[in-house]
Amino acid sequence: MLTFRETYVVLFALQYMYGRGSRGLFSPKADFMSISLLVLGIASFLFHATLKHSLQFGDELAMLGLVWSILQGLLTVPRLSVYDRIINISLATVFPLFGAFYVWTEKIIYHVIGFSVAIALIILRGIYLFYWRKPAFPQHKVAEWRVRNRIALILMGVAYVIWNIDLEFCAELRKLRREIGLPWAWLLEFHGWWHVLTAMSAARFMDIVREVQKQLKQEKAE
Repeated sequence: MLTFRETYVVLFALQYMYGRGSRGLFSPKADFMSISLLVLGIASFLFHATLKHSLQFGDELAMLGLVWSILQGLLTVPRLSVYDRIINISLATVFPLFGAFYVWTEKIIYHVIGFSVAIALIILRGIYLFYWRKPAFPQHKVAEWRVRNRIALILMGVAYVIWNIDLEFCAELRKLRREIGLPWAWLLEFHGWWHVLTAMSAARFMDIVREVQKQLKQEKAE
């Protein structure tokens, strides 16, 4: 499960970076979101392969980086360059400061709070863009984005619940997996499924964000 889940995360990142529009092996089509997803897969592999406490922070900070990259993509879609710069500078300042604070305290509750706040802001921003924005996006595109967004949110919600179950009942789940044995014990590798489901959810969110940004660029050009 270790190799599979991290490979799955990296796969989604590489799928975009070397998909349509890529300029070759050494010139990938990368953006902040795809890079954050790639970093998460690598950081998660290093932590779970070594189980070193220091690398655990890398894994957890990469999770925060992932949701913050999606938030950045949603918040900077307006066409006002001054606004974009302010948002980018603010996020580039708050994220490392919060990350340093979390590492200093070593309390998981702050990670949970940071992750939850970022998700809440993503949801609120999505509501504004898809329901309240004037002028509104074309209705057929909004309808499609809403359906895909709900699927991504459901995947993220299930993943987050599973992660917390694994966090609270880790010892019990380990005992149960030993009793069941392979291959069915993999079904109870909740932490692994957390990575798989969040990768699936994040990849869907990222595709929507990129399409929203593309639509705004088209509006600006008209």
